[in-house]
Amino acid sequence: MREPNMSKDLIIVESPAKVKTISKFLGKNFIVDASVGHVRDLPTRDLGVDEENDFAPRYEIIQGKEDVVKRLQAAAKKADTVFLAPDPDREGEAIAWHVAELLKPVNDKIRRIQFNEITSRAVKEALENAQELNEDLFDSQQARRILDRLVGYKISPILWKNVKRGISAGRVQSVALKILVEREKERRAFRADEYWPFKVLLEGGNPPPFWLDLHKLAGKAVKPGVNHVGNQGEAEKLQNALETGEFKVDSVQEKQRKRNPLPPYITSTLQQDANRRMGYSAKRTMSIAQRLYEGVELGKRGTTALITYMRTDSVRIAKDAQDAAKELILDRFGADYYPPKPRQFKTKGGAQDAHEAIRPVDVTITPDDVKSYLPSEQHKLYRLIWQRFVASQMAVATFWDTTVLVTAPETIWRAKGERLLFAGFLAAMDKASSDDDTELPKLHEGDVLALNELKKEQKFTQPPPRYSEASLVKTLEELGIGRPSTYAAIISTLLDREYARQEEKRFVPTELGFTVSDKLGEHFQALMDVGFTAQMEGMLDAVAEGKKDWKDLLKHFGDDFYPTLEKARTEMARSQQVTDINCENCGKPMAIKFGKTGEFLGCTGFPGCRTIKNFTRDEQGAIQVVEREKPEETGVLCEKCGRPMAIKQSRRGEFLGCTGYPDCKSIVNFKRDENGKIQVVESEKPEVVGTCPDCGGELLLKKARTGSRFIACSNYPDCTYAAPFSTGVPCPKEGCEGELVEKSSRRGKLFYSCSTYPKCDYAVWNWPVNEPCPKCEHPILTRKTTKDKGEHIACPKKGCGYTRPVEDE
Repeated sequence: MREPNMSKDLIIVESPAKVKTISKFLGKNFIVDASVGHVRDLPTRDLGVDEENDFAPRYEIIQGKEDVVKRLQAAAKKADTVFLAPDPDREGEAIAWHVAELLKPVNDKIRRIQFNEITSRAVKEALENAQELNEDLFDSQQARRILDRLVGYKISPILWKNVKRGISAGRVQSVALKILVEREKERRAFRADEYWPFKVLLEGGNPPPFWLDLHKLAGKAVKPGVNHVGNQGEAEKLQNALETGEFKVDSVQEKQRKRNPLPPYITSTLQQDANRRMGYSAKRTMSIAQRLYEGVELGKRGTTALITYMRTDSVRIAKDAQDAAKELILDRFGADYYPPKPRQFKTKGGAQDAHEAIRPVDVTITPDDVKSYLPSEQHKLYRLIWQRFVASQMAVATFWDTTVLVTAPETIWRAKGERLLFAGFLAAMDKASSDDDTELPKLHEGDVLALNELKKEQKFTQPPPRYSEASLVKTLEELGIGRPSTYAAIISTLLDREYARQEEKRFVPTELGFTVSDKLGEHFQALMDVGFTAQMEGMLDAVAEGKKDWKDLLKHFGDDFYPTLEKARTEMARSQQVTDINCENCGKPMAIKFGKTGEFLGCTGFPGCRTIKNFTRDEQGAIQVVEREKPEETGVLCEKCGRPMAIKQSRRGEFLGCTGYPDCKSIVNFKRDENGKIQVVESEKPEVVGTCPDCGGELLLKKARTGSRFIACSNYPDCTYAAPFSTGVPCPKEGCEGELVEKSSRRGKLFYSCSTYPKCDYAVWNWPVNEPCPKCEHPILTRKTTKDKGEHIACPKKGCGYTRPVEDE
């Protein structure tokens, strides 16, 4: 037993959200704090790698993390032992390593703990089994970081010079881009093939009539693009033969079929299913899963972690979790729904088996139990994970399958029937209904069937589909590109760099993406080779397992990279894809160019001719010029030069711009009245709210592009003082000295968060009211508007439910 006057142990986790969850498990002898992610990294303004000295990295404290580091050092100085508990993966090990390096000068009693789930048992077991930091795992992450830095810093300037200023290359992202570009090239090269699918509705001696598909033609299997009926003439000839011919049952096959459950989720399969079923991006899925892993408020249960660690490629399940699942299945569904022995799933070769599969921490907490406490997206994802895990431990589902083959002139037809005999694991997945059963009538070999209806239609073969997030993640996983923790970042990077865009939830590479991929493929063949990238991932895994030295890996990479880099610097040509479209003003050919707002056609006679055109591409990749619409007559004259104002478009929407641009750059906002007539909107004069503490000028209340308000000095740009707009409401988080300020998300949605972020991450979506909740005593209320209640006062704490009308204010 620790004496009362002895110092406490310090536990440092990665995320502030975990602090509250873990603190409730431990006694007063522990202090829990957060590093808020990484605290050190390579410098942002230079390479930060000594290439001549075994690629020695130079790390710096990340800008904005100085206060976090000082706080952790102060806590470590007072602590007996420091336990580092970031996430149990490469990135988590790197965070732990860097925190340790910063804390060693004040306390060298540092231990590493890891847990796959945030429960009292798991955390206490981790403390009892504390270990040294895993140097091999850190070296693997360090090598990956240096590889990515070398590729980005060395290749990007070459792309700036020859493609577009400000773009960048990535070691793994560039290969993912190549996958998208190659698929788009396949689509453009594709030529549609006509085909005519047939269906017949036949009826025997027993009801009901049933549909059959054309299975074979002239003895060969039929499918789109293979041995199909190819034109209208052939289709009509076959139709005539069938309408006068005989349909006779050739065979009836009946058998029982078993269907096994899938293993519990790993990172990639969770991302794929969440995308297919709910439309969630990989990034959104991982963000939601992070919340479920770190802990959510569940009423009387308090802050509770719902799922195990969500970055894993192992399907292994702990025995106690299997036992808990067995007990639930027997109690909830019955003995018939549990298999003869517990199910074991085999993790694929090359996967990291350090963690379990993604599963509920406590399987007895059902999705229905937590529905009232969770936002919709969290509940949907937890339901997905819970159902998949429970189903994975259940008995097989059994079906009765019937396959009927019917002969007719020149053809064989096929129908399949399916009847669910026993739901098995489907009972846990809301798929046990027999509504989808397709039963065929009782038939016998040799039965002659009547033709009730014949359907045929003209169709055309389709090009290979573009990648969705689900199919791209699946492809990356199959090819060994990246790791589970990187898929979301890879996809986000492609979109953020505007190398690809999404149309109907499918990835379409942009002109910039095509150009970058082709340039890199031409000059950096190894880097863009899928096999080489997968091999590099394997080598990084070998470093993590202590089988390979990280410095040797980097030297091996450099043997090909540096000569290729030097060659590319001299041989990569300036990108100018000249088209066969001629300039309407000077007759010279137009070329594809890249600007701040995207690609466009620019005259090759620039700067003598400045003609530009917007364009699109058709399905075959041919360029289609988009003609500009004639400017709408506004009837508004420019106040500065007297010339007409025209409606123009920017990223922020429509505005009135002077037709004398670029000589006159006057712009104004506008709106339309009920008759559609344009009305100029006069800009509001900013409200004066105080005196600037830096220069003594007036402080003005302004609005940012995203919609949130902020305070700025009237003497800008000479004085750059600025601050978020404060609500005047203190942050309700215990021990926090900040106040809630107005901010806006990337999509322009307002929210109110603590002024000390990232030290404190408290935030609410609605305007805060400085008054405690009379029901649960939460320190603040909020003013919100909903469809059913209109504007009202509500408690922001999940599970409380307190509201009152605004009229009472």
